[in-house]
Formats: sequence, C-alpha cells, structure tokens
Amino acid sequence: MKLNEHTAVSTAHALLVPYDHRHVLTYHAWMEDPAIQEATASEPLTLEEEYENQESWRASHDKLTFIICQPIPKLSTSTPSIEAGEYDSPSQMIGDVNLFLYPDENDDEIPLNNPKFCIGEVDIMLASSQHRGKGLGKEVIKGFLKYVWEHREQIMREYAEDKDIVPPPGLKMIMAKVSEKNENSLSLFERKLGFEREGEVNYFGEVKLVLRDLGGFVARESVDGYKEVKYLRE
Repeated sequence: MKLNEHTAVSTAHALLVPYDHRHVLTYHAWMEDPAIQEATASEPLTLEEEYENQESWRASHDKLTFIICQPIPKLSTSTPSIEAGEYDSPSQMIGDVNLFLYPDENDDEIPLNNPKFCIGEVDIMLASSQHRGKGLGKEVIKGFLKYVWEHREQIMREYAEDKDIVPPPGLKMIMAKVSEKNENSLSLFERKLGFEREGEVNYFGEVKLVLRDLGGFVARESVDGYKEVKYLRE
C-alpha cells in the first residue's frame, strides 16, 4: 500500500518500517531457508523476482507490509522522523508483518467486485530463531493492529479507490490462517492474542483464527511506546 510508504511505527519492542528496495537482499536471503518457505507456504524466488515483488507490494492496494526491525534504543518524543538505513540496516532486520484484504465472501447478496465489508488477513514472520519464543511476535502484532485500527478508514479508502468501489467497504474482522502443525503460531494467535478458531482444518491443513472486534482488542491491549514517525529516504 501507498499509505505507509513514508511512515514507520516505533514501539518499545520493535520498529516497523515500510518494505523498501534496500531490504530486498536480506529478505531474499531469509526466504531461501526451506523452513521459512514451509512456514510461510512460499515458493523460492530469484533475486530479480524478489525485487519485482517488493515493487508490486508497495503499489498494491490490498496489501499492507512492514519490515520488523530491532527497537530504536531511545526515541525522543520530539523526534519527527528517522532516516532510511539508520535503524533498518540488514543487521537490525528481524522479519515482516502483513495485512491482506479480501472481499467478505459470506455475504451472498453483495457482489465481490463491490463488497460491503472486507476481511483482513494478518501474518507475521520472524526470520531468526533467536527472536522467537520471547513474546516479540505478540508485541509486533499488537503494534501492527493498532496502526491498522488507527488508519482503517485510509486503508479501506485506498482499497476502494483502486477498485472503483463506492462507498468504501468496512473492515469486518481480522483473521489468520495457520498450519495445524505450527504450534508456536497457533499459540501466538489463539492463546496470547485471543483469536478464536472458526470452522474445521481446511484442505491445506490450515486453521482459521478470527478476531471480530479489532477496536476492542486495541483498547484492551496497550502498546508500550507506540509512536508513528516519518520514514525519510535519501
């Protein structure tokens, strides 16, 4: 999405920056790991294809992406911006977090090309095992969903403008699809974040987990040090 092209989100636990050209080499190296490919249900890509993907994701109106980085050691409340490359160098990159928007397929009376509501699918990838199992995933999702909630109208407006939908659809709920074998991710979304299982395991061996009240979640789950700052490129 264009919405977060010039915005970073800083919290006490992580820095989220827009996925940029400078991040592709490191991201590509992550995605060459067969374990990450399996966990994310991804196919290996060439470096050239990865660069093309980055450009496509930035222009896409139904995909919101941030790269997860180490937290800024100390961000003054008066700091209005950060420089690209200052806190998101390869050594500081940890993973990514995404939101995908889909028309609500459960409303049979509304055509999918002009939906009244959309479903937001969230996923997260922590590339290194050293950052897993320490509560970071929970904190990143909390910060990310706070950003989504605060900017839900802009998110849905950008989605609608691309597809010429009037009026813009609402964001009905957030969901996650997790492999039934991925116990860590199931624990993250279900036990730690309060998502609820819906339906049976699908054909691909995935469990659907849903969060129906995003506003209530954001009000309930505080995000330490949450601050949006400008992301400046050279």
